Order: sequence, then structure tokens, then C-alpha cells
Amino acid sequence: MTGAPAAVTVRVDVPPAPYDVLVGAGILDEVADTVGERRRVALVSQARVAELYAARLLEALPSAELFLMGDGEDHKTIATVGDLARRFAAAGLLRDDAVVALGGGVVGDTAGFAAAVYHRGVDVVQVPTTLLAQVDSAIGGKTGVNLPEGKNLVGAFHQPIGVVADVATLTDLPAREYRSGLGEVAKYALLEGVGGELDTLLREEATAVLGREPTVLTDLVRRCATIKARVVAGDPEERSGSRATLNLGHTLAHALETAGRHRLTHGEAVAVGLVFAGALAEAMGRIDAATADRYRSLPAALGLPVRVPAGPDPTAADGASGGEDGAEVGSDALLTLMRRDKKAAGGFTFVLPGPGGVERVDDPPAGALARAFAAVGVRG
Repeated sequence: MTGAPAAVTVRVDVPPAPYDVLVGAGILDEVADTVGERRRVALVSQARVAELYAARLLEALPSAELFLMGDGEDHKTIATVGDLARRFAAAGLLRDDAVVALGGGVVGDTAGFAAAVYHRGVDVVQVPTTLLAQVDSAIGGKTGVNLPEGKNLVGAFHQPIGVVADVATLTDLPAREYRSGLGEVAKYALLEGVGGELDTLLREEATAVLGREPTVLTDLVRRCATIKARVVAGDPEERSGSRATLNLGHTLAHALETAGRHRLTHGEAVAVGLVFAGALAEAMGRIDAATADRYRSLPAALGLPVRVPAGPDPTAADGASGGEDGAEVGSDALLTLMRRDKKAAGGFTFVLPGPGGVERVDDPPAGALARAFAAVGVRG
């Protein structure tokens, strides 16, 4: 597959205002059509991303002003939201204006939350520039920030008025950051099941996916966005429970991110969390060994870690081949963090595969948890 593909649209059919996810290469200028006529626009980004793309958006949005925030999860905080809100106020941003979030998940989550609470809600357009954000975090209206006690513990549902996913931006990502996005891609493929369209694409076009070929990336992002849009439309604010399936692999992942102070990227932590989920489901008799092996082999094939790395530098461990045991944080500390997970109902809550598909499971047996921890190299 070669050449730049035409843009494609995925509809997110949420009430009361459905919106589109536009996917393609070289489509950043389409943000202007999504924003429409506004008196003022706050373009929120980070320095590295802004250096690459802000000039194009500022040219396309004459009423926009650039607001920079810090890089990394350390800046995904209530303090950053407060700082953005004060700067919005100083610039005269009002309720009928708009926020444009240009960047990865940290920018999208933080700017989206700022938009949700500033003037009790202003419109936001998500312009994700990482694979992880394009396939997952920019879609569905989940916004939020971290606390020292856990990830995404403060937030709000605030659907964007549109998402513009320019896959050309993915060619500028560092290798590790691009690979991190494949953790969420693996999640969607496992949700879809063996033989699904995304699973088939990853099997048949693995080289092109890893090589960031534009046509394949457009198809990849479209398929992931379609899966998420379908789930979100059925449960926009996680009230029926069906949307919780999107958290496959995330219960352990969020605990690992918090415990390790984000030395693992989100996608890397999700990959380990997928292995954990498969092992836990197998230990509970919910799936067979072959299915559990798919939860390990798919992330590994995409170059993602499948065990918790030893030592302070997660990039030093050979995650795909297993690496060494010896994670810094033991299972007791991780269990404490997992009790604080947003899905928890007072005990431990996981999203696991089973005979009826992926579903929420509360309070698995201690022995099954021990086997799952062992599968990812975490000691008691």
C-alpha cells in the first residue's frame, strides 16, 4: 500500500450533539471548518508539538491564541487546569468561544477538562497528534487529570464538537511514543476478537503499521475509531457498564503508571495490563490457554513490553522477550492502587475476557491474582 489516502469520516452518534472524527493525511487545515466562526479560540498545546504544527493552525484560525502547557504526565494536574483557566480569563475567552487541543493524550485530557469546567463548559475540538490519542483518548469525551493517589481521578465527560486526526503527524513521533500507541491498538484488536477486521489488518500489514505507511495508518485509525465510536454511542457516560469494556488492560496499567511515576508510557503499561488480564482470565477458567496466549503474543508482535521491567528505566528491559523479574513495586502496592480505580465498586474490578466476551469482573480470587501477577513478573 502506498500513497496518501483520502480522508475518511467516523460518526460518533452521542446525544444531544453527534460529531465526526475526520481521519487522513495532511488534513490539519480542516480544523477551521470544525471550529467554525468564533470570536476567540484558545489553541492549547506543548512546546515541542507547537513548533511542528501550531503555525498552520494559527494561520487557519485567525482568531486563535496559543496557550502552552508543560510536557508529560507531571503536568496533567489540577494546577495546570487552573493555570489555563486563569489565562483563558485574561485573554477574554467566553462561553461561545472554543478550545482546540493540539497534541497527545496529556494535552487532550487536560485541555478538554479545562474546557469542560471553564464558564461551565465551552466547545472543544480535539486535534490528536499521537497514535494513542488518535485511536483512543481524543474520542468519547473523557477528560481529566491525575492526582498523586491515582490516574485520571478528577475529570468530566465533555464531548468534543469534532476530532481531526491527521495521520501525517505520526511520522514525527519518536519511536517509543509511536509504539506506545500500539498498546491501545492491541486492546481494540483483542476487543474485536480473532478474525476481526483490525486483527486481520495487524496480521497482514504489520510491517506497514510499524513503518507508519499513511494509507495503512488511515485504515488503522479509522477501524479503531469505529470500534470506540460504537461503544461510546451505546454508553456515553459509562452508566450502563458497556463502555467499561474499553478499559481492558487498564486497571493494572493505571496502577503501574502511578507506582512507577510514569516511567512506563501509557501504551506500554496497557500492553502489560493486557497480558495480566489474559492471565487472570485464564486462571479463573474464563478463557483457554490459547486465548490467553493471544493476549501476550499480540503486544509482543507490536514491539511492546509484556512484563513489568526491572529497574528505573523501562526502556532498558527487553519487554517483548520477557526481560527480568524484579519490578520495583510489589503486588500489594499495586493492589492498593487498583482499589482506587474509577471502575472499582469497593473491591477489585477488572475488565476480562470470558465466554460471553469482554466484561466487568469484580473481586477475583487471590490465587488467580497471584498467577496473573507472576505472568507479568510482579512479585508479592
